[in-house]
Amino acid sequence: MKFSELQQQLKENFGIDHLADIARELGVSPQAVSNWKARDRVPYKYVLKIRKQLEESNAQVSDRSENSGSGSDQGFPQYNYPQYLEEDTISLTDILQVLARQLKIIIITPTILCILTIIYVLFIAEPVYVSTAKIMSSGGSGTSQAAGLAAQFGFNLPTDQSQPQWVYPEIIKSRTLARAMLNRKFDTNKYGPQKPLLQILTYGDQKKPTVGLNTLIKSGVNGVIGMINIKPNGSFYDLTISAPEPVFARDFATALLEELDTHQREYNKSKTNKTRQFIEERIAETEKELEVAEETLKDFRARNRRLENSPALLLEQQRILREVSVITGVYTTLKQQLETAKIEQVKELDYVVILDPPEAPLKPSEPKKKLTVILAGVVGIVMAMIIVFIKEVFVIKDPEDKKKMDNIKLLVKNNLKKMNPLNNKKYNQ
Repeated sequence: MKFSELQQQLKENFGIDHLADIARELGVSPQAVSNWKARDRVPYKYVLKIRKQLEESNAQVSDRSENSGSGSDQGFPQYNYPQYLEEDTISLTDILQVLARQLKIIIITPTILCILTIIYVLFIAEPVYVSTAKIMSSGGSGTSQAAGLAAQFGFNLPTDQSQPQWVYPEIIKSRTLARAMLNRKFDTNKYGPQKPLLQILTYGDQKKPTVGLNTLIKSGVNGVIGMINIKPNGSFYDLTISAPEPVFARDFATALLEELDTHQREYNKSKTNKTRQFIEERIAETEKELEVAEETLKDFRARNRRLENSPALLLEQQRILREVSVITGVYTTLKQQLETAKIEQVKELDYVVILDPPEAPLKPSEPKKKLTVILAGVVGIVMAMIIVFIKEVFVIKDPEDKKKMDNIKLLVKNNLKKMNPLNNKKYNQ
């Protein structure tokens, strides 16, 4: 049955015209009646209910007119309205009808979102180029090579087990290395040739920066660290550099590896110099001690030329000889260590072994244009469906329901005013 026919029947037989009265009569929600009116269709079970009520009403009117001839007002049956609301079920057909009525929203919303996304990825978003390199440390083999070289000259050198193990992620992303990178110069298409990295990452084309040097350096350090990503890959490390230009990304990665090698070389050089200085000082002290011990032994032998018949003199000679032997051993060991330090200073060793050198990428890694546009279309479709169903569910179409909603809003507004403490003070005054 069409909703217009149902509304006509209820109006003629029961005097019911408004949607809210129809909902109370049938025991459903006003929104369900609004949906019937929008589709112009009434579920069959409610049609049967209306027919039954009409038959009962006609039978009661006939009986009362025959028996008492009373007025027409007594012919309307009295019903006990239910105290609950039964929600109407929503079928796939209802959903499709709702979508068909709001087809413009479903088409326009994702289309607009896709167009805006295309404009953003093509003209607004800055491309990001990624240059990668694979590196490893050669510090572990340097000690063994130095020990082997010294052994060829007759020195038995102990290996330095306390040599520091380089932790590349922490060193590469340290502020010390980032500050060193800020002094390097690079060629870029945007800012021109040989521009300092501090200028590229901070004030750009401006002639003079608007902030102080410390603020610039802090911002530049954060920018350098943000461009670097390094991850361990077994015994190797994968270094990734992200930059707005492909050649700049490659040059940045190359300069970073050079600074890393220089940093480790300077650290080892500083440590070797301190070690050599300490050994030389100890050799000088030990040499003096050895000279004193040898002079003591010479004087003892000069004073006591015949020792065979004196056990006390033999014991004293053994003590002096032992002292000279100990100091001689210390002196020999220090000399060996000094030779090792000298070898460490003059040897040429690459502390960073580059397995795969950085290269300029051919195309940007971000933004992913196709994927971004597809995701924008999917999000637009979802947003459109949400807007459609919100519009269908929460938009009140019946004038009487709108009037009731306005009254509710006014009542809530008045209650909020009364709850306001400022208004309560005015009333109390």
